[in-house]
Amino acid sequence: MTFVVRAARDEDLAHLYEMAKLTGGGFTNLPPDRSALRAKLERSHAAFAREEEGVEDDLFVLILENTATGEVRGTCQIFTQVGQRHPFYSYRISMLTQHSRELDRTFRAEMLSLTTDLEGSSEVGGLFLHPGERAGGLGLLLARSRYLFIKAHRQRFGDRILAELRGVIDEAGGSPFWDGLAGRFFGMNFQDADAFNAIHGHQFIADLMPKHPIYTAMLSETARAAIGLPHPSGRAAMRMLENEGFAFEKYVDIFDGGPTMTARIDAVRSIRDAQEARVAAIGRDAGTEALVAHGRLSDFRCAFGTVRGADGEIVIDPDCAAAIGADAQSTVLHVARV
Repeated sequence: MTFVVRAARDEDLAHLYEMAKLTGGGFTNLPPDRSALRAKLERSHAAFAREEEGVEDDLFVLILENTATGEVRGTCQIFTQVGQRHPFYSYRISMLTQHSRELDRTFRAEMLSLTTDLEGSSEVGGLFLHPGERAGGLGLLLARSRYLFIKAHRQRFGDRILAELRGVIDEAGGSPFWDGLAGRFFGMNFQDADAFNAIHGHQFIADLMPKHPIYTAMLSETARAAIGLPHPSGRAAMRMLENEGFAFEKYVDIFDGGPTMTARIDAVRSIRDAQEARVAAIGRDAGTEALVAHGRLSDFRCAFGTVRGADGEIVIDPDCAAAIGADAQSTVLHVARV
């Protein structure tokens, strides 16, 4: 059974909608709203159709397809430059140290400061794998295919990249961070705010939130405990990001307090280690397990395969070659699966 990551098409809308309904809330980049998803697809089509090189405000939506059945089983997204349509706000966790000579005591206060430090970064997000496929490394294929796409289209991306992880959501579907901070200013529960955010974005939060620093000591204990923690379902994603070289640099989402991971694009492991090679032959002889990508823009395909060879010429297995549309003499990108 072979799976391939490819560009999203109009006919994928129904599949995206069904997956969006399974996310459980707080998943901003995959809203369970057909109109919002259709708008994403239209924006993605425009990005794939743009031939000019250079960094623009593009969104690429990718799909994981079972090549044997044609079923769509996952999705992910790449934003080339955030903060171009609206300011890209984050909270930055900082510390203020003060000393009282009279009391002979030093006080350290943790604060959340509203910032646009990450504006202009590229972003990987919107990754969702159907619950029935969460085995066999398909989450890894989806996640790392984005880095091979970036490598193949390097001039369309900047120097920095980020990934926002969904924050903690309780069993009732609420957000402790929202309830302890933003909810006090908006008169909306998290579910209502989440629904609005999924369609309209969280600019409304940035517009109405106080711009001065927030002392975390003034928040509830549950809200403080949620700052910078990923949703339990996002812990594996956080580990994958760390393995790629992303780090948590004290930025958190203003909506649910989830961690924002950042890295320099050229230091991301899959981008740094990916190699370009010519397919010298297609054969089933044993080789190294790898991710292999072929094609540009809407023709981009990425799948697992086996690779052997050196000096810019490799042999790939026929199932992988068929999945990515490569033949002898094609040029591909490959990176070790481990």
